Formats: sequence, C-alpha cells, structure tokens
Amino acid sequence: MEHNVFVGLGSNLADPHAQVLQAMRELANLPQVRVVRCSSLYRSAPVGYLEQPDFINAVAQLQTSLSPRGLLDALLALEQRCGRTREFVNAPRTLDLDVLLYDDLQLHEHGLTIPHPQMHLRAFVLLPLLEIAPDGIIPGVGAAAEAAARCAGQELERLENAFE
Repeated sequence: MEHNVFVGLGSNLADPHAQVLQAMRELANLPQVRVVRCSSLYRSAPVGYLEQPDFINAVAQLQTSLSPRGLLDALLALEQRCGRTREFVNAPRTLDLDVLLYDDLQLHEHGLTIPHPQMHLRAFVLLPLLEIAPDGIIPGVGAAAEAAARCAGQELERLENAFE
C-alpha cells in the first residue's frame, strides 16, 4: 500500500543550499520511495540554539510503501551519509530530515512522533508544506494554513523552487 508522506529538510552547515538539493535527489533513490513534489527552498533563522548560521529548509511530498519506522530509518541513514552528527539538541547540522506527516496517522513511539510535534509552530515547515499541499491538514491540530497564520511573525525568505 502506498502512503502519502511529507518530509521536512533542513541544513545550515557545509553549503546548506547544496545539501538540501542533494538530499531531495537522494530521497528519490531510497527503496520504495517516490518523490511527488518538492517545495521551494527557504532561509530561516535558527530556533532554540541561536548561535549558529541560518538554515535552508524545504518540504518534500513522497509516496512510499515503507512503514513509518522503516521510513524514519531510511531518513536517518541518509542523514548519516551526508555527515550528520548529533552533538546536542538544536545543534548546527549538515542535514536534518523529519517525517512531518504520514497519511492522517497520529503516532507516538520511542524516537518517532507523527505528526512532527513542533511542525504547527514553525513557519519554516508550514510555508513550504502549504506551497505543495495548500489544503494540508495536520492531524490533531487542524488546517496547516491556520497554523501558518499563527506563525506570521516568524521571518522566512523564499529562495527558489528547487526543481523548476
């Protein structure tokens, strides 16, 4: 069975722009994954730990037959191949891949919460998501557009459509 999934991408180290574009290409090479569409790239200020460079963010829509845990494992392996280290919470990173939405699933297990627990609070997730899924719904939260309206004060700069 194919599942409709949205994945958040982010980077702020080692040429973040190139890192996110390469990750988008690599997503298409994951077994049992098909990239449906990708958002533009966006520049955003760091959240949490502020003493680090700005981030480049995007969202990709995927179709997959992988389970939520199988997809997460594939994404974590891709992060590692791209040099991701986890020194501390919100540390600078070469690549961050998050399962944002997986169909209309609500799931909370060790190391995996769907929908992503902070996505409704972050313009750098919501605006790219709305670009490719304007009617997006966040299970347990509501319309992504309404969540985005509540994030209106967060600065975000749209850079380009990744694959135009």
